[in-house]
Amino acid sequence: QVQLVESGGGLVQPGGSLRLSCAASGSIFSGYTMAWYRQAPGKRREVVASITSGDRTTYSDSVKGRFTISRDNAENTVYLQMNSLKPEDTAIYYCNTAPVTRSWGQGTQVTVSS
Repeated sequence: QVQLVESGGGLVQPGGSLRLSCAASGSIFSGYTMAWYRQAPGKRREVVASITSGDRTTYSDSVKGRFTISRDNAENTVYLQMNSLKPEDTAIYYCNTAPVTRSWGQGTQVTVSS
């Protein structure tokens, strides 16, 4: 059973940076598009960035130019570098395949506040 474990969240001031990591047990990366999703209180979960097995990336308009997704297939890990963070980025961040094919992990909380 593949498990996804997200880490790297925390409390950061507006304009700050965080780097999220997602480690997967089992070899799911090969051939899969991976994505980062987020869910803010009272809102639906949304995809913010994705990366194909060939390292082609896409971003939602709300994070384009500020977030960077990357992957390390040898380590079964996907990353999300988040810069110029805004209060509206506050959410629980999850990783999964895109489209979703695995159970959700616990996620990692990101709070952007002064």
